[in-house]
Amino acid sequence: MLPLLTGLLRMVGMVCAACLGLMMVYQLVLSFFGFGRKVKDYQDHDPESRFLVLVPAHNEEKVIGDIVRNLQAMDYPKELYDFYIIADNCTDATAETARKLGANVIETRKETEDSPTGKPIALRKALLALGDYQNRYDLMMIFDADNLMDTNMFREVNSQYLDKGRPDFIQCYLGAKNKKGVVAWFYYTGYTLTNRFFDLAKHRLGLNCAIGGTGFAMSTKYLYERGGWTNMSLTEDFEIQVEATLEGRRILWNHVTRVYDEKPTSMRASIRQKIRWGQGHWYVAFRNTGKLFRALGAGTIGFGEFLSLLTYMYSISAYVLTALQLLTGLALALLAPGTPLVSFSLEGLVWGVLLFGYSYLFLFYVADWLDNGIAFSLKTIPVMIGGFVANMIVGVFNQVVGLLRFRDQQHWDKTEHAIGAAQTIHGVKTVKLPPKAA
Repeated sequence: MLPLLTGLLRMVGMVCAACLGLMMVYQLVLSFFGFGRKVKDYQDHDPESRFLVLVPAHNEEKVIGDIVRNLQAMDYPKELYDFYIIADNCTDATAETARKLGANVIETRKETEDSPTGKPIALRKALLALGDYQNRYDLMMIFDADNLMDTNMFREVNSQYLDKGRPDFIQCYLGAKNKKGVVAWFYYTGYTLTNRFFDLAKHRLGLNCAIGGTGFAMSTKYLYERGGWTNMSLTEDFEIQVEATLEGRRILWNHVTRVYDEKPTSMRASIRQKIRWGQGHWYVAFRNTGKLFRALGAGTIGFGEFLSLLTYMYSISAYVLTALQLLTGLALALLAPGTPLVSFSLEGLVWGVLLFGYSYLFLFYVADWLDNGIAFSLKTIPVMIGGFVANMIVGVFNQVVGLLRFRDQQHWDKTEHAIGAAQTIHGVKTVKLPPKAA
């Protein structure tokens, strides 16, 4: 019995190692297409597209003023875009503050005390209230209440939309408003890496990029045809990305213009946010895996898109596979004394250091230099390594808990803001806002 059990454990460990290795190889190959300074692949066009902008906000009176002023200052004809603040179940002065600044406001309320709440439901109600949005607008863009964006965003998205045959989605570069502290810094490094060596790389290969939940444009025609905002999972952005890809829709990447998001600064807030993301991600992955294989078989998507989406759907399994691999090693060490928890060789150590150095450190510093104009500094190395180790430990916990809770898609935990909205933005460009009203 014991030999059978140890053999099974070794097989599980080997499968985990093989899956992790395949993920690493795929990501390494993909990263090669992220190099190079030229990131704009479309011609400029005069403003033509009509934009509907929605900003879901729940108790955001502290930050709502900045995004309102930002949207009022966009470099785009005012008659070609309208924006609405969705004051969703607010108990503060979010709606009043936005109205005083001249913003359109849609207030949404729960039907009953036990009714589910959250961003997806607020979006659905707002679109129902707006009526024939598909006839009045070409594109809808969604921003979070704490966001700021480059004032050229509508102009750049309009040009790309017209130049690239009116795609169904365009996702803009996901920047950060803050990076001070280990937690915020790790978010910054992660997004800086994936913006260039994941999304830009996929875009250059003709593959769909990821939808990031904010700063993306969506065809109102497509939105209307699918029945409005129907995505209700905890990761509604990932859900609509998967569904659109399975239908053969195009999701383009724009590396030229940015939305700036506030990143969590406390470990507790980060853990809660990532558990929520994990719950939604696992739910969407499990729900759509069969559909993905059927789409490949039906010829709706090609093999490259199939592999791209399948890898992304189960990317978070890397944390679970790592935990499972460690557990099998521990079990083997207990059942068969003398079995090392981790097989060690000098050659393996060298390859591991090289892979880590390239895929994390080198790629980040290249992206930070090319996209943000920030030169390499030795002072950041300890923070990079410390943040990576902390993220691996906490990441295993987050994704395991997310996996265990994946059936629950009703409870939405808001990430509270820890910084003021008017911050210095780290990036190539900054957003210049008009002065606050007295």
